[in-house]
Amino acid sequence: MDVFSEVIGSMRTGRAKFARTRHLGRWGNRFGPHAGAGFHIVLAGSCWLVPAQGEPVQLSAGDVVLLPHGTAHGLTDSPDRTLAALPPDTDGPDDGDGDQDVGSATLLCGAYRLDHTQAHPFLRSLPQVIHLPAQLGQHPALRSAVDLLTSDLSSPQPGADAARPALLDLLLVYMLRAWLQEESSRRPGSGWHAALSDPAVAAALRQIHASPERSWTVQQLGALAGLSRTTFARRFTATMGLPPLAYLTWWRLNSAAHLLTRDDAPLAAIARRVGYASEFAFANAFKRQFGLSPGRYRRQQRQEPVQHDYDLAETLTG
Repeated sequence: MDVFSEVIGSMRTGRAKFARTRHLGRWGNRFGPHAGAGFHIVLAGSCWLVPAQGEPVQLSAGDVVLLPHGTAHGLTDSPDRTLAALPPDTDGPDDGDGDQDVGSATLLCGAYRLDHTQAHPFLRSLPQVIHLPAQLGQHPALRSAVDLLTSDLSSPQPGADAARPALLDLLLVYMLRAWLQEESSRRPGSGWHAALSDPAVAAALRQIHASPERSWTVQQLGALAGLSRTTFARRFTATMGLPPLAYLTWWRLNSAAHLLTRDDAPLAAIARRVGYASEFAFANAFKRQFGLSPGRYRRQQRQEPVQHDYDLAETLTG
């Protein structure tokens, strides 16, 4: 059971969208907020990222920025520039085929659709802005993904429509991996990197994700790594930010929400698959977490897909 892959899969709700742009002279654009995660890659030249809070950040060629919460921000040639946003109904490129020919800073800007109503604790732990500078020898896998995507955009080959979504998925994984690696040096012993590298916590996470239907106890989860109930609970809570059984409940209900959206099984069957002996107990727990009964949640998701499919013009420019 690859817990990190499951975590990323639980956040994603659709295909990423992106556009390549070039800017010349005096310019400044405002982005977001939007329901998803935005990203920017500086392909050539330089610019400034102006976050909603905090100091502007200078970006150079090869720099990668991820905004996991879709917060409002700007990109500009100067941090003092007034930022402009296009109206939401302005036409714009919708899946990366556009190449707006306007000059010296060349950017790849895009967004991943994420379901923030089911935000995994890992997503909630991410900062508003993740800046990964292009440093020699740092995060070679991420750099390779950026180079492959850039090459595919510059010189499209047969199969580009299949390659680009796959490369964007790969890019998200490598951005998050890079952040985890850097976070481990800033905050050793805590956070998700520590959780995935701690044998006791990682073993418990694998079992919870693999078999959420089992009636796990803290003692059983601790025994997987030969730890006492108290020692395990303390280590799990310190790294995950949630006690073991609270995380188990969260994962059960999150898994149920995905099943309700994608599976036509009766509610009683879904309840059993995520560890609830009765449909009544499952419905009560689900409503506490999501504010809706399972049946109503299913109908709502089927009628209106999660977070609606947003227009890239809105995502990238206003």
